Amino acid sequence: MADFTKIYIDGKWVPSTGDRFIDVVDPATEEVLATVPEGTAADVDAAVAAARRAFEPWWHTPVAERVALLRAVAQAMRERSGELAQQISDEMGSPMWFAASVQVGMPINSFLHAAETAEAFAFERVEGRSTIVREPIGVVGAITPWNYPLHQIAAKAAYALAAGNTVVVKPSEVAPLDGWLLTEILDEVGLPPGVFNLVSGTGPVVGQAIAAHPDVDAVSFTGSTAAGKIVSKVAADTVKRVALELGGKSPNVILPDADLAAVMPAAVQGAMINSGQTCAALTRLIVPRERLAEVESLVATAVESFTVGDPKAEGTRLGPLASRAQLDRVRAYIDRGIEEGAKLVVGGSEPVPGLDRGYYVKPTVFSEVTRDMTIHREEIFGPVLSIIAYDTVDEAVEIANDTVYGLSGSVWSADADAARAVAGRIRTGQVSVNGGAFNPNAPFGGYKQSGIGREFGTYGLGEFLETKSLQH
Repeated sequence: MADFTKIYIDGKWVPSTGDRFIDVVDPATEEVLATVPEGTAADVDAAVAAARRAFEPWWHTPVAERVALLRAVAQAMRERSGELAQQISDEMGSPMWFAASVQVGMPINSFLHAAETAEAFAFERVEGRSTIVREPIGVVGAITPWNYPLHQIAAKAAYALAAGNTVVVKPSEVAPLDGWLLTEILDEVGLPPGVFNLVSGTGPVVGQAIAAHPDVDAVSFTGSTAAGKIVSKVAADTVKRVALELGGKSPNVILPDADLAAVMPAAVQGAMINSGQTCAALTRLIVPRERLAEVESLVATAVESFTVGDPKAEGTRLGPLASRAQLDRVRAYIDRGIEEGAKLVVGGSEPVPGLDRGYYVKPTVFSEVTRDMTIHREEIFGPVLSIIAYDTVDEAVEIANDTVYGLSGSVWSADADAARAVAGRIRTGQVSVNGGAFNPNAPFGGYKQSGIGREFGTYGLGEFLETKSLQH
């Protein structure tokens, strides 16, 4: 079993320089799973120094060798996939089926695809009288969230390492334990000391120390927009590259000719995925006013299949929220929706019957939501869907874009060309057209206050590369 009481710096498990620890709580039982070090700025200094020393030799390691190590990581993750899924389910509440297929499946894919992308990438090309060289930035600081904890470490670390950078990771203190398992794997496959470092702790201490550090050349952050703004401001003093993957309030536009009976189960799934704790969740369902009653009925029926319960139990579709703070936040938003006059179709803020322990919340749907309501404007990050009616397609597009966010979206129509046309008008980083499946290797990121930069694939690799031109 992993030793969660130490951090990982320069290829070794070492004690933190601090003497405080953070409890990691199982959200299904409210019991403490483990404690991890509450790291310090001095820990970050040591990790960054190790990463700086390791950078030059790692940069000049042949791409084929870097790629081979990443593929070895993916293979080892496959071999420990059951353990990884169990750990993630325990620490943040994902049902086991979702933890195994998505929470572990996507990170394995990231390591494999980062290897494949680097292998095929033209790190040099001739353009006119210049040779354009793409080089690693240097030391990358990665600050990751709790909702897809392993996936987000992999999204940053796999591509940063593939590009030739060294990495210092701060996992979320809410769900950090899977980061220890991944670090064990990186160590076991023979990643050179200092290339990857793990420092646990809080955002205001460890996160800010990474963002502010003069020897960190780039910082990649995933989390709330409010926290991302702080990271950006702190990083600005040293003029480092900043990539931000932040919040969303994503629209799901149903055009008048859509087959509602076929679409509504997918629409509910798009909002409820990972108990709604997904930045790209489709939490605003924008529907023709004349079909509002039909939508409400179909959505209420669809929600009945979203069983809330123990993440280990067979048949559970929604586990608990990840923390007490999240539970309180989501319940407060539900109460706010009722106070502001939205129509409660199903759900509510009351405790889930039969679940006396754990951070459970009912899947909740509001209708007759207007654009001035809090539940239309703010990211809730729980299983809460808002239905907004429109009178014209132009108004539907206007509602879709009436947000500070621009991360994801969806459009449904019986006419594929009409759906594609509306998708082109939505100002967001990804749009699903008629249920187009999520592509984990496509560029992922947002417009507006949903962030800066892209993750995954060639674009994700490019986030961790500088550009040099050699004139000849």
